[in-house]
Amino acid sequence: MIISMEEAPAYGAQVLTEDEELLVGKIEVWLKETRLHDYELVHERFGRLRNLGRAVFDYPSIKDIRYLKDILVDEHNFTESLLAFSSVSHLLRTPAKVVALRSFWVAKFHAFSLLSKLTEGNDDLHIPSKNSTFAVVFTLMTEDVYFSCLEDPGFSSHTKAKLANDLIALWDSGTDLRSRHLMALSSLWTARDSSPPSFGTMDGNTELLRISIDMDTYTEWEDFLKEESTNDKTRWALEEFLFGLSYEEIMQVRGRLKRYGVLSVSHDEVRSYLDSKPVYSVVNDRDPRAIYDFFVERREACALRKRVSAPGPLHTLEEIYLKYRIILEAG
Repeated sequence: MIISMEEAPAYGAQVLTEDEELLVGKIEVWLKETRLHDYELVHERFGRLRNLGRAVFDYPSIKDIRYLKDILVDEHNFTESLLAFSSVSHLLRTPAKVVALRSFWVAKFHAFSLLSKLTEGNDDLHIPSKNSTFAVVFTLMTEDVYFSCLEDPGFSSHTKAKLANDLIALWDSGTDLRSRHLMALSSLWTARDSSPPSFGTMDGNTELLRISIDMDTYTEWEDFLKEESTNDKTRWALEEFLFGLSYEEIMQVRGRLKRYGVLSVSHDEVRSYLDSKPVYSVVNDRDPRAIYDFFVERREACALRKRVSAPGPLHTLEEIYLKYRIILEAG
């Protein structure tokens, strides 16, 4: 069912996109004809999601709020005001709309995950349902990258001001065009998961070549690699992504290979080289939640390295890649 004008949320935002509404409608028709109980479950779930979305988007735009974290907002300190609640420790100072929107994204993820589960075996309905769950994950990642950009001294004040406005637009609409750039990393996830890392000599080059070949042609990804191939911090972040190990674990395995004169290590052997529980979760491209968990775990490890001035990547591959795309757009 398409939302009517009377039901439309404020600020021109749609609770669900037109494509998402059409998909839900098709699935409801299909379920009503085949599995009535599941149809009722979906109809009820998405009714609640729309109600939540209308409440969320009824909040005023952040631009219309005079104070953020007790700071009077004006054009001179707008970026600083947004950064004031970038940390989870500032939850009670975060605008209600932002907190509510994140809850909506979680609810939307669960709703489309339900559709993905119920439509297994029907690719015409299952694939777009699954893609909608990935879209939510990429939107959450994009929000995190915006905060990372606002903190980055490498961005000019003019670019930060534009990114601050883009972040507000994300909160007002619930979607963001830049999340499309993460589709390149989605292809990387798929290629990585279809052929798990063999580790080998642990130099990363073999893994990167194999996965790049599996990705077929992806110009954005190839251009990124060419530009960033000599940047150590990018290479370290890429290795964490490829191997599913932390920088510290990779250094530990490489040290052991060198110490004992071992030329290569297999996928099954690598865990025996580590003395502790893995730092990062096991991830595969079939569960978008695992992809997001892996992103958050690496982001938190990067934040810890920054605090203690430890070696290793200071940003995740997703952050580095999206920043690269933003710089290109800024031109």
